[in-house]
Amino acid sequence: MIIAMWSGPRNISTALMRSFGNRDDTVVEDEPLYARYLKRTGYHHPDREDILRAQEPDWDTLTSHLTGPVPGGRTIWYQKHMAHHLFPDDPLGWIHSFANCLLLRHPALVIRSYVRKFSLHSPDQLGYPQLVRIYDALAPSPPVVVDATDLLRDPASMLTALCRRLGIPFQPAMLHWSPGGRPTDGVWARYWYENVNRSTGFQPFTKPDYSVPEGYEDLYRVCLEMYTYLARVKV
Repeated sequence: MIIAMWSGPRNISTALMRSFGNRDDTVVEDEPLYARYLKRTGYHHPDREDILRAQEPDWDTLTSHLTGPVPGGRTIWYQKHMAHHLFPDDPLGWIHSFANCLLLRHPALVIRSYVRKFSLHSPDQLGYPQLVRIYDALAPSPPVVVDATDLLRDPASMLTALCRRLGIPFQPAMLHWSPGGRPTDGVWARYWYENVNRSTGFQPFTKPDYSVPEGYEDLYRVCLEMYTYLARVKV
C-alpha cells in the first residue's frame, strides 16, 4: 500500500511523517520531488546543491520509483509530498493507484508562519491550488482530507479516524516517537527539522490566532476560498 500525504509548507507534515514512521509496518519517504522542484524553478533554498546531488530530478525516473514496490520489506509506503512541488503541466495519472491524503492548514496560520521566513507573492507557494487540483483530479474517489489544527487538538482521535479511512489499523506508537533525526530524513533536515527532532510527539494544542498579517489580505482571501472548498470534506 502506498500512502501519498500531500501538504503545503509551514504545516505539521514532518511530525505526521514521524508518526507514520513509528509504525511497525511502514517505511517513509521525505519530499521526493524536492530536487526536481529546485532544478526547474532555479530557487536557491538552503542546501540546494546537496539536495540536487541526493535526489533524482528526472520526472519519469521519479514516478517509476514512487509507483514501484514498497521498499524495506514493509507493507505500507508513506510518501510525504509537498503539493507546491508539482507544476501545472505535471500529469497526475501516476497517483491514482495511491491512497492519497491532503493535509490542510488554515491559510491565516500558514501565511503568518511563511512570511516570517520567506517572501510571499502567490497562492502557488502555499500549495492550495495544487491541493485543489489533486482533489479534483481524483474524483469521483477523492482523497482523505485532514486539517492540521484538528490533528493537534486531538491526535489520538484524528489518527484513528485517518487510519480507518485508509483501511489500516491505528497503532498507539503513532502518538509518540524518540527524539532525533532519521536516516529517511531529507538532507535539508539540518535546516528545517530542529523542532521536530526535539519532539517526542505532536506539539501541545494552543488556540489558533486567525488574524491575517497586514498586506496579505487579498492573497488570504484567494487561499481561504480554496481551503474552504477542501475543508468541507475533511475527516
